[in-house]
Amino acid sequence: MKRAIPVLVLTVAGLIPVWRYAPSTDTSSTTEVAEPASTPSASSSGGTSNQVVAGSTIKTEKGPVQVEVTFDGDKISSVRMLQQPNHPQTKAAVPKLIAETLTAQSADIDAVSGATITSEGYVESLQAAIDAKPASSSSSSSSSSSSASPSASAAASQVVAGSTVDTEKGAVQVEVTFEGDKIDAVRMLQQPNHPQTKAAVPKLIAETLDAQSSEIDTVSGATITSDGYVESLQAAIDAKG
Repeated sequence: MKRAIPVLVLTVAGLIPVWRYAPSTDTSSTTEVAEPASTPSASSSGGTSNQVVAGSTIKTEKGPVQVEVTFDGDKISSVRMLQQPNHPQTKAAVPKLIAETLTAQSADIDAVSGATITSEGYVESLQAAIDAKPASSSSSSSSSSSSASPSASAAASQVVAGSTVDTEKGAVQVEVTFEGDKIDAVRMLQQPNHPQTKAAVPKLIAETLDAQSSEIDTVSGATITSDGYVESLQAAIDAKG
């Protein structure tokens, strides 16, 4: 029994270096886990900012025509119909009109044979959407600021439609896009089909973006439309969450 004690002591002493060496393998595994933290930088490449603008509603002999245009910067990336006559000629003409628009990147396109009336209404609504598009300078400044935190700016966007205001010239309704508390864009959902209105709308929108409120001046020659615009605009501002 007395000889067994030194053997046991030596055995325990021999295990001590092994026990001290074991933690070195754990530290190497923890350093490898930390490396993937650098990968999210790849997702920080900012995307382009799209703007969706609806053209005016054009009343034709065949029925109302209204288009909605999506802009990718200054480029027309897509067009879709919000309203169109329920006629075979129109259904056949619309894809051709949209294809011509994407190629021309403007409203300077040819009418489709057999659907001249619809084509003219399409072109008029399309031009109204192009005219109502906010200036590219604002989109470029927003894209540069959004590159720092694109997810935060997207989350702050809110689109609110104002009430429809019936005027002597026709219905007026606006839609407002808010970036936080800022009025970032305004587009017409409904407006009278009059030359004075078409000339006044871009001015009213520009005044709104400058004033950041509905406290704007009426446009000379389009007082009725201006009053309806201001009323619908204020309703959108009041309805903002």
